[in-house]
Amino acid sequence: MVTRTADEAALLTALRSGDQRAFAQLVDEYSPALLRVARTYVADAPAAEDVVQETWIAVVKGIGGFEGRSSLKTWLFAVLTNIAKRRGVRDHRRKETLTDFGAATVDPARFHGPGERGVGSWKEPPTPFPDSPEGSVLHRELLEVAGRELDKLPEGQRTVVTLRDMLGFDAAEVCDVLDISPGNQRVLLHRGRAAIRQSLEDYVRSSQRER
Repeated sequence: MVTRTADEAALLTALRSGDQRAFAQLVDEYSPALLRVARTYVADAPAAEDVVQETWIAVVKGIGGFEGRSSLKTWLFAVLTNIAKRRGVRDHRRKETLTDFGAATVDPARFHGPGERGVGSWKEPPTPFPDSPEGSVLHRELLEVAGRELDKLPEGQRTVVTLRDMLGFDAAEVCDVLDISPGNQRVLLHRGRAAIRQSLEDYVRSSQRER
């Protein structure tokens, strides 16, 4: 059972009645985030913009049939992901399913193995990141490295990390939007985050050697 706020209930009523100001409010609030998620599925920014445009058309046509079994936000992003996946296939991109986890992202040798004390824990702790005030050169460089690594992730990992870490969705919302199990969500998030962290560690080590 979805608990709906008074604001969302009022917005839904306005949308279903064809209130253009309510629709404009929705577009302004969610378009940037929708564009970011669409970009995880399709090859370039123009294609992502087309996906968002198709999403808003679908929302206008489908809002009357929205039964409220999820939040409006969850439904909106589910509409987008369905359109984006179809567009990705239409553009002949390599198809990847959300259960296609990809290879291990951190060298297993860095963890204690079976029979060792502390099995599963780090043998060598992750490289600590140096303090870098927001706006500093290093801070900007690390953000650029993280962004490049995010773009390299398999589709499932890329989408889950984008929703969780860039757009602030909680685990349950991601499962609803992408129609995946909690276990799948955890694996995709862990592997995506680990790949990005590994890239950041490598960059920091390289920078320290150059000093």
